[in-house]
Amino acid sequence: MTIWNPWHGCKKISPGCANCYVYRRDESVGKDAGIVAKTGDYNLPVRKNRQGGYKLTAGDGIVYTCMTSDFFLDEADDWRMECWDMIRERKDLSFYIITKRIDRAAACLPPDWGDGWEHVTICSTCENQDRTDYRLPILLRLPLKHREVISEPMLGEIRMEQYLATGQIEHVTCGGESGPNARPCDFHWIQEVRRECIRCGVPFTFKQTGALFLKDGKTYHIERRDQMEQARKSGYSYYPGAGLAEKISYRLPEKSDLWEHLGRSAFRSRFRLTAKDREYIRDKGWDTIRRHAEDFVAKRLAPEAPDHDGKQTPMKGHPVFLAQHATGCCCRTCLEKWHHIPAGKILNSAEQEYIVSVLMEWIKRQI
Repeated sequence: MTIWNPWHGCKKISPGCANCYVYRRDESVGKDAGIVAKTGDYNLPVRKNRQGGYKLTAGDGIVYTCMTSDFFLDEADDWRMECWDMIRERKDLSFYIITKRIDRAAACLPPDWGDGWEHVTICSTCENQDRTDYRLPILLRLPLKHREVISEPMLGEIRMEQYLATGQIEHVTCGGESGPNARPCDFHWIQEVRRECIRCGVPFTFKQTGALFLKDGKTYHIERRDQMEQARKSGYSYYPGAGLAEKISYRLPEKSDLWEHLGRSAFRSRFRLTAKDREYIRDKGWDTIRRHAEDFVAKRLAPEAPDHDGKQTPMKGHPVFLAQHATGCCCRTCLEKWHHIPAGKILNSAEQEYIVSVLMEWIKRQI
């Protein structure tokens, strides 16, 4: 990994900027991070050694660009085109540009940009729902070869599935805020974006917990040195087919607690077997109903990323259809919320048997 900061300094423009680490670090050494100036590394990509070769090589990894500023900052308009010239020259490198100013990008692209450069990735930040709904449509309209999204610091629950479903976003990263004035990050927010990524087949990285992490009603104060490691150990990053979710530890609810929890839900409690359903069960027999339940679980819940998860339910009008909704077993999202079984993992035989037992117990309770 290489960091290329052609200029330093920035202007705060949205809620995610409030506790900017660049401002905090510069203030600690008596500098004003609001002053934008070129750095000594301005020409880093094309700098050469004594032998006449480039100092930076492809082996140095991704070139993260403008990490102490913003590449599309208007104060840098006079310098940016020369940076594009350097990026154009170094097609053997991969440049990664994170920006909060995606709305300026179209006017700042080089004239020969076309539909994008293969060795450049543009990543838009979106710290809350408001910035998500403003920035991501712009990101999707831009002529880019590679688009990514980062929600860090994540300041609230974010829904971005409508943008992920376009297939144009290659990766999503989420993380909490660090620093002495860090705002809280709720694990529920991380889980929700992760589930959306799984449904859309988009790789997801849980980068860091942040300093103030909320989980299961508890608040955790996490030291800076532990924030990335705690996120990594959680297993909640997702890469299709990689099996990372197998590492997630969880505990199935006690059945008594589950029934009590479901009983407090007005939505779950409204499902009831009708006289016609009971007659169907008597005609078919319990063994047939159980096979139907097993078939539903194996085909619609067990895969890592079931097709149309939560949007298409088989056997409508069937007792198992009612049972799956009444017990929170209707999709992988509900399975995680009600039964703690992580989304993104292939259900093993024990997990499948557990779900079938819940469905069958609910049906028998209705007879």
